[in-house]
Amino acid sequence: MSGKGNCYDNAVAESFFKTLKTELVYQNKYETRDHDKKSVFEYIETFYNTHRRHSALGNLTIREYQNLMSNQSKNVA
Repeated sequence: MSGKGNCYDNAVAESFFKTLKTELVYQNKYETRDHDKKSVFEYIETFYNTHRRHSALGNLTIREYQNLMSNQSKNVA
């Protein structure tokens, strides 16, 4: 983390929440808080982590990146 007032400190989180709102929240009308919690959980676990590619991870999905790291750590040990 850098010093106070650096606009890039929160860039990753801000990017994630912008994506979440654009791709999910603004597209739905939620009746209850439980419904919106389930919807956000489902989006993250079934789409964001498994299908959406991330440039910071070499254009891999989060799941692919985790599998790659897990396999590399097994090969080292």
